[in-house]
Amino acid sequence: MLLSLVFSILFAVHPVHVSLLSLDHSKENNTFRMFVKIYFDDFLLDAGISEEKGGVPDFSGANNCAYEVVEKYINEKIRIFVNNNIVQSKLDNLDLSDNELRVNLTARTGKEIRSVTVRNLIMTSLYSDQANMVIVKVDDFEEGARLTPEETEKTFEIKH
Repeated sequence: MLLSLVFSILFAVHPVHVSLLSLDHSKENNTFRMFVKIYFDDFLLDAGISEEKGGVPDFSGANNCAYEVVEKYINEKIRIFVNNNIVQSKLDNLDLSDNELRVNLTARTGKEIRSVTVRNLIMTSLYSDQANMVIVKVDDFEEGARLTPEETEKTFEIKH
């Protein structure tokens, strides 16, 4: 809860280059419910999307093109390994307002989770001060980390 408050405060001022990723394991469905939050203008820049390069998809509604672009971007920039096996995320929905892109995804995990490795490359090639905040929650385990262009990966050992 405290981590969420701190991350929300960081998002209040845009000059900070920051993204948020939370992974919350659902034991019933053997999935991670994922949430990603980034500034839309930073997303466009990092994804290489511009008016000159074919235009910006319409993000105002349930646009399949926008969904595909965001899902592809997240699966390229964020790699999640469960027990050393990569998992792919599937976009459930996205919301764009106040220059914030908020994305909900799911990823299948399998039954028992012993470790979760997160590699987050969002905007790491653009900003030397980039901070990619990560929260992982599995059963009673909850831990956060700050990933940077120098340290893009973190392994969380899940104790049962």
